[in-house]
Amino acid sequence: MATKHIFVTGGVVSSLGKGLTSASIAMLLERRGLSVRLQKMDPYINVDPGTMSPYQHGEVYVLDDGAETDLDLGHYERFTHAPLNRDCNYTTGKIYMSVIEKERRGDYKGKTVQVIPHITDEIKNCIRKLVTPGVDVVLTEIGGTVGDIEGMPYYEAIRQFALDAGRQNCLFVHLTLVPYLKAAGELKTKPTQHSVMELRKIGIQPDVLICRTEREIPEGECEKIAQFCNVERRAVIEEKDKELSIYEVPLGFADKKVEELIAEKLGLGLPKPLQIDDWRLLVERLKSPAHEVSIGFVGKYVKHRDAYKSVYEALDHAGIAHHAKVKVVRIDSEKLAVEGAAKALATVDGLLVPGGFDKRGIEGKIDAIRFARETGLPFFGICLGLQCATIEFARNVAGLAEANSTEFNKTTPHPVVCLLEEQQEVTKLGGTQRLGAYPCHLLAGSKAHRAYGADVVSERHRHRFEVNNHYRDALTARGFIVSGTSPDGGLVEAIELAGHPWFVAVQSHPEFLSKPTHAHPLFRDFVGASLERRKARKEEARSRVAVNAG
Repeated sequence: MATKHIFVTGGVVSSLGKGLTSASIAMLLERRGLSVRLQKMDPYINVDPGTMSPYQHGEVYVLDDGAETDLDLGHYERFTHAPLNRDCNYTTGKIYMSVIEKERRGDYKGKTVQVIPHITDEIKNCIRKLVTPGVDVVLTEIGGTVGDIEGMPYYEAIRQFALDAGRQNCLFVHLTLVPYLKAAGELKTKPTQHSVMELRKIGIQPDVLICRTEREIPEGECEKIAQFCNVERRAVIEEKDKELSIYEVPLGFADKKVEELIAEKLGLGLPKPLQIDDWRLLVERLKSPAHEVSIGFVGKYVKHRDAYKSVYEALDHAGIAHHAKVKVVRIDSEKLAVEGAAKALATVDGLLVPGGFDKRGIEGKIDAIRFARETGLPFFGICLGLQCATIEFARNVAGLAEANSTEFNKTTPHPVVCLLEEQQEVTKLGGTQRLGAYPCHLLAGSKAHRAYGADVVSERHRHRFEVNNHYRDALTARGFIVSGTSPDGGLVEAIELAGHPWFVAVQSHPEFLSKPTHAHPLFRDFVGASLERRKARKEEARSRVAVNAG
């Protein structure tokens, strides 16, 4: 049987959740026994999101092969087991770069290179790359909103693709908005009608409409949408806003049997019944947690939630594992440097310092880490968090005054963090960091070793700077434990502190490998340690009350 294709588009406004919709559909098809691949087409001209500001784009999601991708690929990995690689995320910049390179080589044999057919052909070729043996369905998400000028080549390409592959092998899912106007006291279907009209002008007739809404859509309005958009009534799917968690989205689709509708329209058999009890269980744990824990999150991009999307999700996964609600207290590291760590962290049960770049807010992060080290507050550092922990320890324990990273101070007398050797001659920013999955050898008996339950693990990286080996002996002599290294021992991958209840930092980004059904071991144990501290503080408070009462 030919591989089937699902194209997910969006209309009316951006940020409706095409990535979550795509991931949820793929998850349900996968759990019905089908092999699914996913990819995201992004219309912006950047070659990848690697050089984009977190305020502009949110986090950069890194894959095993080192590809820097859109954050929606994080949803794909958290919801499914579909393999992802650099062929799963294309931008206009990447598409045009490939076409221009072909033109420079003379591949077009003197022809005038145009958007149609050359750019659209390149887009179609990128879609076909995921059609490999054993793949039943390829799901392609088109970024942006229908009507955007930059997205037009992608819509034209998928229109052509459906003709090439056969309309019976392609399905168009359109995600749209049915807004509620408070003044009028009613839902409005006109934006959806106009969005579908834009698609139909291009030559694309959606087969399924996913209608985002704040309120339940009356049956009459659903029938109206179906009639005016030329879609079967049963293919108009209400998707009401989820109050609790994004992990409710696939359950809503499952209850509406969306995967059965899609399979029927594509002529696909579903090999096995839907198995989703584990997902229902995790949502129940989110709804009715037995415990609560507060995590201080000290970062420089905390005003933009998507900047640390995967870290927040990994904390939620750890909470699910412990039947606990994780309350994240987002703290701007620049403000912390002014008001002081003791005040900012007085009520939290654990401290997490995530990754980042540049010197802004660094001193606030270092102050927060010092507070955690001195008070026994559980601490988890990720990437830059490890580097800041190294700087703090060097300054305040090892006696190396003014120790710093050469990223923040090129003339520091003690560069305890410095540029990777292979980065010394690098001048370009995009795609030139240490990227992708690398093995890490763990120290037996360390907290990291106990968490993983393994001697060697693989984690994804995205960094240029490392702990300077010239200072390792000076640091370890004072209780700084190197608990993880590269196979040759040359790179510090994880650190811990002797005598501290839970103080662990890693150079990698473990948040990328966490799933709601399988919390990452380090996040799990960090939240566990934070819960223990919360419990101890409560018992201490009760003891004080009892003593005072007596």
